[in-house]
Formats: sequence, C-alpha cells, structure tokens
Amino acid sequence: MTEATPRSPGTPCWVSLMVHGLDATQEFYNALFDWEFVPGPQQLGPYVRALLGGKEVAGIGQLPPDRHLRIAWTPYLATEDADETAESIRCCGGTVAVGPLDAGEAGRLAICSDPAGAVFGVWQAEAHHGTVIAGPPGTPVWNELLTYETSSIGKFYRTVFGYEVEPFASADHDYATLHVAGTAVASLHGVGNALPRDRGPHWMTYFEVADTDAAAGLVQELGGRVLRPPREGTAGRLALVADPEGAVFTLVRSAER
Repeated sequence: MTEATPRSPGTPCWVSLMVHGLDATQEFYNALFDWEFVPGPQQLGPYVRALLGGKEVAGIGQLPPDRHLRIAWTPYLATEDADETAESIRCCGGTVAVGPLDAGEAGRLAICSDPAGAVFGVWQAEAHHGTVIAGPPGTPVWNELLTYETSSIGKFYRTVFGYEVEPFASADHDYATLHVAGTAVASLHGVGNALPRDRGPHWMTYFEVADTDAAAGLVQELGGRVLRPPREGTAGRLALVADPEGAVFTLVRSAER
C-alpha cells in the first residue's frame, strides 16, 4: 500500500471522470468500490472527490448537458509547471484542449492529448497532491496507454515528461513501460488496428478489487457491462468493464494479493 506525497514529474497522480449523470454515477461507484464523496473544485462545473476510508482516490465531474464528449477515465500526470508542460506538449505535436487553469487552491491543470489523440491530464499540485492511497480494493493501481504503436508515442512522452522508456523485447508484442527515477509508473501497448474504432488511442485505468469475478458480476447488476470476462494475465486476474455511461476500465486482482 502506498500513500500520496508530492509526485515526481510524469508520475500518474490522479484519475478523473466526466459524466452527464453525476448522482447516478456516484451511486454506481459507491456500490462497486464503496466510495464516498465530498465536493471538489467547481471551476469546470459540479465536481466531487471520491474517498475510500476517508482518503481521496479519484474525482468525478458533471458535463454540461450540451457537451457530448466521450465518457472516459482520464489519468493526470504530475508536473512542476503546468504552463511549461502544456507548451512542450504543443511543440511535440500534442494538443492542449483545456487550460492551463487554476483549480482553486488545489493546483493547476490542463487537459491534453498526445499526437495519436489519447487524452490525459496534467496536474501541478498545490494543496492537492492527488490520489492519497493505492493498493487496497477500490483504488487505481495502474494506467496503460493503448495506442497504434509505441515507438513514436514513447518519444513524445519521454520528451515531454522525461520518462525512461523501456521496450519489451518481443516479436509478437509492441509493449513498453514508462519509468520515473527507475520505477515503472505506466505502460504503453501498441495494438495497431485492434484498437476499438469508436475509441481510438486511449488511456486505461486499472482498479484493484478483492475478487475480479464477483466485481465483474456486480458491474452488470448495477447497470454496467462486462466487455471482456475475467481472465488470468501477467498482472493478475483481469476483467474489462464499462460503467452505465460507458466509461471503460479494468478490474484487477493483482497477482501479489
């Protein structure tokens, strides 16, 4: 189990979800992960922070009724200077869609996309350093970018955030891990034309659960969908699911649990 301290640049530090039905979404994740909620910064509209055992783990905001964006969990990557990072993203072929802007006294943020179109956030912490706890069931434990290929995209993230990119030597898999100060913090997975046509390149958040099969069944009971049934993987037992508004995420019972 790890708890939050100021994150090194490039480290995933928060995950956030923007939805149309904020109340219904809170009910879903309360039942699935036992999250409770408190108000968060309101600069982009109604927003709550999810708590597990009184500690912050994620955020959920409400989209304006006329905004029809893809509903997706978005990881935020730590930076010491959101404005400088946003400029670097632009210079390297990415896009800055929102910000940089202040989120009250919590910090400064930007919402961006890489050259292939995968959306991610940038977070310059002030009062709020991000997810306070990771490891127990109900917490985000990993982020993986699903993209066309890892070589050029790996160069983008390395240039912007200073990652060490470590390719996985395999003729059958296009895979790499992103390291900060020698520690793996995220992964890249090139899947070419196997990307879902309706989603394109995207970041995937993994949430720890005590029992993958039971959690996947509960997702269905609560109105979500199981997109890929529980299976064994190198990280543990996994299931790909979607919440009732369509946000896709992975349930994992980590191998070391």
